[in-house]
Amino acid sequence: MDRTLRAARVATFVYFVLCGTLIGTWVVNIPAVEERVGISHATLGGLLVVLGLGAFAGMQVAGPLTDRLGARVVVPASGVLCSATLVLPGLPRDPWTLAAALLLFGFANGCLDVAMNAHAVHVEKAYGRPVMSAFHATFSVGGVLAALVAAAVASTDVGPAVGMGATGALGVAVALAAARALLPAAPPATGTAEEAEHAPVSGGGNARRRIWGLAALAMMVMLCEGAANDWSALHLKDVLDASATVAAFGYGTFAATMTVGRLTADRLAVRVGPAAILRYGAATAAVGIAIVSLAPWTWAALLGWGLFGLGLSGCIPQLFSAAGHADPAAAGANVSRVAGLGYIGMLAGPAVIGWLTHVVPLDEAFLLLLLLCVTVSAAAGILRTTAADRAREKVPSGH
Repeated sequence: MDRTLRAARVATFVYFVLCGTLIGTWVVNIPAVEERVGISHATLGGLLVVLGLGAFAGMQVAGPLTDRLGARVVVPASGVLCSATLVLPGLPRDPWTLAAALLLFGFANGCLDVAMNAHAVHVEKAYGRPVMSAFHATFSVGGVLAALVAAAVASTDVGPAVGMGATGALGVAVALAAARALLPAAPPATGTAEEAEHAPVSGGGNARRRIWGLAALAMMVMLCEGAANDWSALHLKDVLDASATVAAFGYGTFAATMTVGRLTADRLAVRVGPAAILRYGAATAAVGIAIVSLAPWTWAALLGWGLFGLGLSGCIPQLFSAAGHADPAAAGANVSRVAGLGYIGMLAGPAVIGWLTHVVPLDEAFLLLLLLCVTVSAAAGILRTTAADRAREKVPSGH
């Protein structure tokens, strides 16, 4: 494989780790920022919506910009901007200033998210085989790094701005250092004919309708992810009376199996095709959340959350990849549409489940997630665009 392409792949890993580290640094500093500003949980919830709106706006700007200027320009610029704005939420002492800081940081994070995913699509096209899931797995590595840095900073008893500023400064250096290895434009596929056969392909004349179909599925999947992030630990604690320590393993199990799944999904996609990853992954997630909803014991709930994370792990990478490959000239714009609607789902997930708990118990509210997973599994054929895909899945062509 060409050294330039390998370097571009490594650089893409770097930006995914960087993005995960930056957003993770904010997340682990939320309690300290909340205390510094002196706001309630309810006010903080509203401010987090502002961050989400900023991220959505950034995604819509960065997508077309990446198509126009190239990832080599937009990815490092977004990385620098996201790193530089990380310190802003650690500085305010009033809610309005914090809202402005979160809006700017969210915008920058949205830009980096879409730009690096668009570049990942170009790298995948050049490799001629699926590599997207591994990139998403390394995003989680960034979250782990953020937690370790936050723990070290907390032991020094300094304010959140110091740790966030230091991480941001390092992020600026990393973003600039990795820029040179990025691909200048969307390259032609260089893999073998067999490898190219396994890569996602264009949706043809129905590309625009297909993109919005992918976006709708991404919204469902990421709504499930968002719900798991915020409600898995609370489910174990409130429904099954688990201790705080055991309850933490709810999210830990979900996150661990999702990371493992993303590290293995690329190889599976080569063998069975992206549609199979989406179909059987969503089906596995449906089984997992059904177990969670019905589980009378803690160990059964942990098993369910593990299956839920494992099943969802490969879904979003396949959807992002398909969006980017639908039209190489508009990869950034298409990824921004799918990621943007998906991000809305991520933000809505916790709120939707929370609203449902006013009507039904928490474990029964999870049945909505079951319905969404079943829908995604049934609609996975949107990724099965060629006869070769159907043959890999061993599904009749009329299916």
